[in-house]
Amino acid sequence: MLQNNLQHTDRLRSPVNVLAQPTQADGGGISDVINFGIGLLRRQYLMILVTAGLVTAASLLYLRLVSPTYTAQVQILLANARPLFVQQQSLLAEPAFDLSQIETQLQLLRSRATAVAVIDQLKLMHDPDFTASGLSLQSLWQRIRSWGSAGSKKKDGPSDSPGEPSDTMVDAFLSRLSAGRVGYSNVIEINYSSSSAARAAEIVNAVANTYVADQLSAKFEANRRATSWLQERLSDLGDQALTAQRAVDVYKTQNNIVSLDGKPIDEQQITEINNRLAAARAQTSEATAKLARYETLIASDPTKPSSIVNLDAIGTDALSSQIITGLRQQYLELTRREAELTARVGRDHLAVVSVRNRAREFRVSIFDEVRRLAEVSRSEFELAKQRQEEIEKQLSKAVSQSRSVNSAELTIKDLESRAKGLRSLYETFLQRYMGSAQQETFSISETRVLFPASPPASKSKPKTRLVLALGIFGGLALGLGLALLRDLMDRVFRTSSQLETVLELPCLSLVPLLPARKSPKLPVRSQPTDDDVQQRIVSSLTAIHRTVVGMPLSRYTEAIRSIKLAIDHNPAKISSQVIGITSALPNEGKTTIAASLAQLIGHTGKKAIIVDCDLRNPSLSSIFAPKATSGIIEVANGSRSLADTIWRDPTTNLAFLPCVRRGPLLHTSEFLCADDISKLFDRLRKDYDYVIVDLPPLTPLVDVRATSSLIDCYILVVEWGRTKIDVVQHALHTAPNVHESLIGAVLSKTDTKAMARYDGHRSYYYHDSHYIRYGLSGS
Repeated sequence: MLQNNLQHTDRLRSPVNVLAQPTQADGGGISDVINFGIGLLRRQYLMILVTAGLVTAASLLYLRLVSPTYTAQVQILLANARPLFVQQQSLLAEPAFDLSQIETQLQLLRSRATAVAVIDQLKLMHDPDFTASGLSLQSLWQRIRSWGSAGSKKKDGPSDSPGEPSDTMVDAFLSRLSAGRVGYSNVIEINYSSSSAARAAEIVNAVANTYVADQLSAKFEANRRATSWLQERLSDLGDQALTAQRAVDVYKTQNNIVSLDGKPIDEQQITEINNRLAAARAQTSEATAKLARYETLIASDPTKPSSIVNLDAIGTDALSSQIITGLRQQYLELTRREAELTARVGRDHLAVVSVRNRAREFRVSIFDEVRRLAEVSRSEFELAKQRQEEIEKQLSKAVSQSRSVNSAELTIKDLESRAKGLRSLYETFLQRYMGSAQQETFSISETRVLFPASPPASKSKPKTRLVLALGIFGGLALGLGLALLRDLMDRVFRTSSQLETVLELPCLSLVPLLPARKSPKLPVRSQPTDDDVQQRIVSSLTAIHRTVVGMPLSRYTEAIRSIKLAIDHNPAKISSQVIGITSALPNEGKTTIAASLAQLIGHTGKKAIIVDCDLRNPSLSSIFAPKATSGIIEVANGSRSLADTIWRDPTTNLAFLPCVRRGPLLHTSEFLCADDISKLFDRLRKDYDYVIVDLPPLTPLVDVRATSSLIDCYILVVEWGRTKIDVVQHALHTAPNVHESLIGAVLSKTDTKAMARYDGHRSYYYHDSHYIRYGLSGS
């Protein structure tokens, strides 16, 4: 197959970046999406159609099995307004029907109590909807649930008592019953589904009437219980109020309290004492810190010059002392003189020693003055502490007096407040009780049925058109999803642009998959004779290996020409004389492409030789020279000469250096790195224009990595639609020396008809008409 060689040459000069996708200006993205969609449909149309057909068939089966269902509905109005005089006399609060209240009513409608009441009222235990034995999805589900509930009853306890509906029947009834709010109104809509239209209307009306009756009964019972409780509470409150009033009178008598004119404690006085106490505590803390600093300084050695530096840590008292200031000035003057004399006459001179002794005396004098200030600070501390203790005693005494004075008054206030509260509560309860007693004679429900349900004219489900539409479009959507998933999971090489983007290598050619032709049976290897050695002629090849010569105007041969053209115009290296053909995995077609490339070069008149370097599996030698007794191993170790080992093809004048495997080869990579092999390849470079080397695959063996010093450039063969992307990436990552010398990759065994479904941008490129126009055959 012919490739755009000019584009391949440009890619050789600048490798393709993984992120650099071909884009078009102004709508290129939409065009890519459309092409991808068309390609996806062409690739996966069978899966999409099969999935859509299965889902549609399932929809038809569903319509066939499910019996028709009729749904009747009735509406109930909540919050029916009561008469004003009833609201005023009502004992219970009148709650507004907000969202939570309406949800509560919906739960009551769908409760098991309502279901049991309706089942008993209408005697639905023998209704066909609950005892149906026909074939339907709903009956099947009911049977499964009944089996589960029967198993649980055997474990948990005995079954339902006779005459009561079973849990399975109640669940089946509730599954057919639904209730919901109509918009934002206080209207509830109840729906019930049944196989009979009349039965559905009868049951939904019974549910509505049962709910209204239950609401009325519940409110009447609540009022009755509230009135009874209120009556009992009134009696208790009367006794408690009387007891509290008697307690007030008794306490006043015991404490001889006639009036409440006693003087309370002066709050201003307590506040003033608290402020004085806070100031005294602050003064004591300050005196304590000051005394601690004096004691720290006194504890140091006054004879050391460094002790003078600590005077600044005492505070302003030491610094403001005139005596200490004068002594420090004289001390600093002596220190300065000592430094000057030491610099002139030395540290041990008598004058220096005399000045140093006088400075020591001044330090002692300074510390004597500091001790005197410390004694003054200690006296201030004792005085502040004594003042703080006196203020604390005054505050304690004032508080004690306040408690003794107000104790009786507070007790009286508490007793009177309790008695007054109980009396007020008694009067309130008495008024509520009188109103409740009157209200019991006027009972009214807050709910009412707006309009009773009538039998529905048409079935509600299943909706035939909707089910069929969902089946068809849902099947198509599911098919598209599965097709897309399958397409994304297809992690193999399908197009040349995919190969170039992932591997950052130009795609040299797309070699088509040749149709299987009957090949002659290969001769069995036998012991050679002298005639076999003299006639080292390549044996009759298979039809595939003879395609280049036998069908020179085929797409296969044109694809091999594209590989040779890329080799001849390789700008990466000056010489491309020795070409290594390898692949990531075995059986990807590298041997066939190597043989075809060598035959093509030999058929053009160039001197070419193909060397079988797959030492562990010399498949090319088994095809070209099955009777060979010596090969590259014998030439390298010197046991045979090169001229006596080479086989020739009389048709293309192609030379072939086979590889004869006599036993297990343990160190083939060391053999390919040996100097003898390097000398052999140097000789082949001199004798031939092209040296095609059939190498082993990259992933199983390391032999290819050992040939980097022998090979000028490599060609990577990747099988179309089979070789995983991750495998090839890993193989090239583990062989960086081979990766650097790759001039490109070849997609082998390409299905040209299927390529149009994967390469949407260039689908027209694979049409046979383009090749037939120039005399090329399809294969």
